[in-house]
Formats: sequence, C-alpha cells, structure tokens
Amino acid sequence: MTELDARSAKEAGQGGLASVLREKGALTSDWMPAYRAVPRDAFVPERLWPGTAGGNRQGGVIDRNTDPARWWETVYSDVPLTTQWDDGTHTGTAKGQSPTSSNSMPKMVFSMLDALSVERGNRVLEIGTGTGWNAALLAYRLGSDHVVTVEVDSAIAEEARRRFAAIGLTPVTVIGEGAQGHVEAAPYDRVIATCGISTVPYAWVEQAAEGAVIVAPWGPPYGGQAVVRLKVGEGGVAIGSFLMPSAFMRLRHQHDTFPPTNVFPGAANWPSTASRRTTTLSPDAMGDWHHMFTLGVRVPDMFCRVEWGEDGAYRLWLFDMGCTSWATADYEPGRTEFEVAEYGPRYLWSEAEAVMSWWRDQGEPRFERYGLTVTPSGQRVWLDSPDNPMPVRVPCD
Repeated sequence: MTELDARSAKEAGQGGLASVLREKGALTSDWMPAYRAVPRDAFVPERLWPGTAGGNRQGGVIDRNTDPARWWETVYSDVPLTTQWDDGTHTGTAKGQSPTSSNSMPKMVFSMLDALSVERGNRVLEIGTGTGWNAALLAYRLGSDHVVTVEVDSAIAEEARRRFAAIGLTPVTVIGEGAQGHVEAAPYDRVIATCGISTVPYAWVEQAAEGAVIVAPWGPPYGGQAVVRLKVGEGGVAIGSFLMPSAFMRLRHQHDTFPPTNVFPGAANWPSTASRRTTTLSPDAMGDWHHMFTLGVRVPDMFCRVEWGEDGAYRLWLFDMGCTSWATADYEPGRTEFEVAEYGPRYLWSEAEAVMSWWRDQGEPRFERYGLTVTPSGQRVWLDSPDNPMPVRVPCD
C-alpha cells in the first residue's frame, strides 16, 4: 500500500466509522474535533486481534505488514482490538490464554467519554492507559496538562508515550497500580477507568473533588459488567446509576481467581451422591449480561463454568468460593425441564432459582434500574433508589 493509498484508506475509514458512531448516538458533536485530530490508527500496533462487540471473543491475528488493507478496515470498524495477551508474556501470532490489553470498542470509548461530561478546565484521572487512544482524546480536548493516565505495565506505558509524542500530546503518564490512583496530582474533577472492576478503589473517591464524576465498568465476579456513573458528594460518598452493559478486561489488581473444579468434593465423579431433581429454570434463561449481574450481586460468593456438549447442549456448573458446594443444570435445546444435581451443604441451584424469581418479581430490571453507592466503609448495589439496597445471599432451605 502506497503512502497515498494509506492516507485515502485512513480518511475513508475514519469518516465511515464516524458515521457509524454518530448513528449509534455515541460520537457527539463536542467530541468530533478530538476524533478527527486523534486518529485511532495512530494508537493501534501493527499486530492486532479483532474482537466482537461483546468483547469476549477474539479473531485471528491481523498484521499490518502482511495485510495492510484488512488492518485499516479493522481499525476503522466498531470492534475492540486485543493488543496484548497474558500480561505480555505471550509472543507470536496465535492467540494467548487471556487478553490483557486492548484498544477499546469505539462506541464504548465515546459513550463513556460522553458520560464523563468533561468541561473546560477539568482535571482528569484515567485508569488504564492501554494503547493511549482514550487519554489522547481527553488530552486534545482538555489540554495535556489536565490529563493524568495510569498504567501498570511499563512496556505498554512507554509505547503509549511514544504514540502521544508522535501527534504532539503529552498527558502525564504514570507507571503504577491503577487502584491507587495518583495522589500527587489530586484532586480530580473527573475519573475514568478503561478496565473492569468489582470493587471501586476508594482511593479514586478520595482523590476526586466534591462534585466530581467517576465513570467505570463494574461487575461482580460471577459476570455481567456494566458502566456506572458516580457523583462524589459530601463525606466522601459516591452515588450513581449504571448506564449500559460493558465487557472490559479486569484491573490487574482485581483479577478474578476461582478454585479449580477438582478441589470440590464429589465433582470429579459427577453426579456422586448429589441430590437430583428437575427444574423449569433454563440455564439459557440466566445467561444474559443483566441476569449474570443480578446473580453475582445477590450471591457474591458464587461462580460458574460451562461444559459444552454436542448440538448446542451444555452443562452449567455453579460453585461457591468456599469449595463446599456445587450444582449442575443440563441444557438441551427444545426442552422445558432440565436435570439438576446439587451437592454440599448449600443448594446452589435453589439459590439461583430464588434470585431469578426475585428478579421477575421486580419487573425484570435491566442495568438502567441498578445503581451503586460507595462509602469509606464499602459499597452496595441498589435497585431504583439508593434507599433500596439489593439483598445479598438468598437464604434457601
């Protein structure tokens, strides 16, 4: 691809993606100058693995050196782009075990920036520099001296600095643990995280000015992540609602670690002496993002695994973090009743049934009805109002 061809491809791609993002309501007019001045391709490495809109699957590698046309087309598509695997230990063109850095889905980038509601003069703390695109957009709009971005991986941070410099931007790039923020430049008027969390680090609230806005992807270990928008009020309390589903890689400080199946009594020789019954609750009826979110909030020490069969069949396993109990439910397409096995002192499938019954009784809420309150002593998820915290751990007979 010649330099002229590359420039034409970029212009066509950047304009085409802008049209897509405007149609989706993500790219607003106030962010358009930054979008034009900070091209996505300047913040994407030569080798990438394109993801899906949900962010939980990656395609095969695309290399700019061997397939430049496809690389340009992918960069200017509304998909996330994995740029690192396994905290940088993975090399080569094959996919690694776990994606650990990316250039986020453009729709999510601009939706979260819109939720951040930046104003002239605001000082912004960003957690998770990644490739640097998000920080560069903020730096262009607010000025480099108004943006601090924190990245735990020194190699990623150095590469982002190189990319910033290439387009004339110099946001303060800190190598450090994102959960600790960057107290030296506090207080901040806005805080934005480009990585998923299950607990809002209270340092972010402490380093935010009163009235500041915090935007972050939050989700329980069970699954089901959503972007929350918090406002910091008096007494160091931050309160706000969830806005939309999301699928961000976890803050490294909060990586989820679950016990292996083989440490659970009776699991290796399923069904062992498990109690057996049938259920009308389909495993497929509790697999959407808002279902998983609800289950994870209500039963915070539960996690799941899927064992795939043939022709769309699978076995859903539920486990408790204490390694005392497990349950399975066998899904087959077309069935209305499903075989359940429960083992241990807790009846985990019964707990899941109770949560889903509660969810239906509440009018089947989606993310927009949930909210989060963060205080110096902890955090709690609520439904419809901060005065209505969600009950945790459904008691079962």
